[in-house]
Amino acid sequence: MLEIVDLSQHDWTEQLNEDNNAVVLDVRTEEEIGLGMIPNSIHMDIYKGQGFIDAIEQLDKAKNYYVYCKAGGRSAQACAIMNQLGFKTTYNLKGGFSEWQGEVANK
Repeated sequence: MLEIVDLSQHDWTEQLNEDNNAVVLDVRTEEEIGLGMIPNSIHMDIYKGQGFIDAIEQLDKAKNYYVYCKAGGRSAQACAIMNQLGFKTTYNLKGGFSEWQGEVANK
């Protein structure tokens, strides 16, 4: 069983900036996305259940995924699901978007 790696915003951002194989994944709801999102992230709502799993299955398992939600709970769940589906590298953003200090893009 793969371990979920929780990273502080500082470590998450630093690692992301150095990673040429990175994909940023936002697992919040459509409504939450309205408040802005981390630049260049892909949106997949974890509350869509099977729809979320179907969308995740389309992703390249060889990439490194940096996952976030509003506070860190759903993204940890998303990392666990992804790990079960065979993704090797997922990083959960501790504190989520609500504690995000970096750049914000509008959808």
